[in-house]
Amino acid sequence: MPQQESRVKKSLLNARVNLIFYFLTLILSFFSRKIFLDTLGADFVGLTGTLQNLLGFLNLAELGIGSAIGYVLYKPLFEHDEEKINEIISVFGYLYRWIGFIILGAGIVLACFLPLIFPNTEFEMGVIFFAYFSFLASSLIGYFANYKQTLLGADQKNYVVTAYFQTANIIKVLIQMASAYYTGSYYLWVIIELTFGIIYSFILNWKINQVYPWLRSEVRQGKHLFKKYPEVMKYTKQLFIQKISGIVQWQTTPFLIYTFVNLKIVAFYGNYTIITDKLAVFVNTFLESTGAGIGNLIAEGNKSKIKSVFWELLSARYFIAGIICFSIYHLIDPFIVLWLGKEYILDHIILVLIVISIFISYTRGGVMQFLYGYGLFRDIWAPIAEIVLNLGTAIICGKLYGLPGVLMGGIVSQILIVGIWKPYFLYHCGFKESVFYYWGNWVKYIVLIFIPWVMIEIILIPILDIEPSQSFVSWIFYTIILVPIYTLSCLVLLYVFTPGMRKFVCRFINKKK
Repeated sequence: MPQQESRVKKSLLNARVNLIFYFLTLILSFFSRKIFLDTLGADFVGLTGTLQNLLGFLNLAELGIGSAIGYVLYKPLFEHDEEKINEIISVFGYLYRWIGFIILGAGIVLACFLPLIFPNTEFEMGVIFFAYFSFLASSLIGYFANYKQTLLGADQKNYVVTAYFQTANIIKVLIQMASAYYTGSYYLWVIIELTFGIIYSFILNWKINQVYPWLRSEVRQGKHLFKKYPEVMKYTKQLFIQKISGIVQWQTTPFLIYTFVNLKIVAFYGNYTIITDKLAVFVNTFLESTGAGIGNLIAEGNKSKIKSVFWELLSARYFIAGIICFSIYHLIDPFIVLWLGKEYILDHIILVLIVISIFISYTRGGVMQFLYGYGLFRDIWAPIAEIVLNLGTAIICGKLYGLPGVLMGGIVSQILIVGIWKPYFLYHCGFKESVFYYWGNWVKYIVLIFIPWVMIEIILIPILDIEPSQSFVSWIFYTIILVPIYTLSCLVLLYVFTPGMRKFVCRFINKKK
């Protein structure tokens, strides 16, 4: 029981800290985006986004190691085995150092192709190379200096990372806003980005030493200990393949948009994703903070409790996904009109595709968390198939339809692999039960979520007769009517017809007391 209370307490603390910084960064991101677009231009914003996504491919070398180490740490953390924790972190540091060297070499090779990747831009190659190598240096800091932060995540103390990282990020963006407004210098903007990456690294490691004064990891020792923990490499290989699909989807999208359309549309699409990404952080504030707790719960082996928590978290995910998708569908276009102007609005079909993709990505998390908790990473064919479906659909449809075609790649691959295969894999190999119970509940959740949506579309919106893009006052008025009505209607339906939501609400109320 104390262990259960500790899991809940840490999850709530992670959620509270994340929530505070979520709202701070949310407000700041809208102001900074507007200033950067007005002073530095949409092409520069699109360029930095494309460069960062190109460098994201180099991080494929890391995929799996951080998650594998986190999984291996669950048991020694549960048993408070400090010696074993020191050894595992030493192995992690050794692996990350080698990955850092690999990424450095690959980054230098990739730099040779930048003139071919950006042949027709308004920027001098000096600006492009300077931004590229600054972003590369920032990425390498994580491999050579920040690897110990994985211990905080596995120990459900990610609030430490969040507090220091987001504080540094807020200060960085404020200084970048000032520099962009008063100087308009591309070089100064990039220098500030790199400088704060270095500062954050020093502060984070100082704090880790405070939280874990007994931590004595040695990178050189990790080389000798590597063979002692063969499960690290086993899970790393499996997770490497598992996570490639996510990288391909998110990192290739801006590059494919640039290939089939242009840099300006990359920035326009980025205006939408900056909002949806912030909402994704909001979801993670409440739900992803439970990841380490799930691993700890599964380590206890109480099957009935595991299944109960699974449906509680899944109910919460569908509820939140419904609210966010409803809100994005009705509010994001008028908000962008008020925020940036009508010229930044994308076609309505693109908004529909964004909403579908968001719903799948938010609801997939419940199944994925429990697959990770069980250590079920061996279905390596699934992410490969997801990559093939994603890129194949995106390239073919992108050539034919532009941006909508690119977005179709992620949707098709997620429906087939994440929506159909992953639940089956969890039930068959994790819960060891029939997946038909899951599918029945899935249909129920979809119906319950969309009933109030349809009713509001048919009845309430025509009665309101409000144009939310006229002013921020009308947008706020429109929001405070539509969103609470949908939220309450959806909550009531889920509470009445799904036991998972009833348990989640009761647990939430009891913790508040």
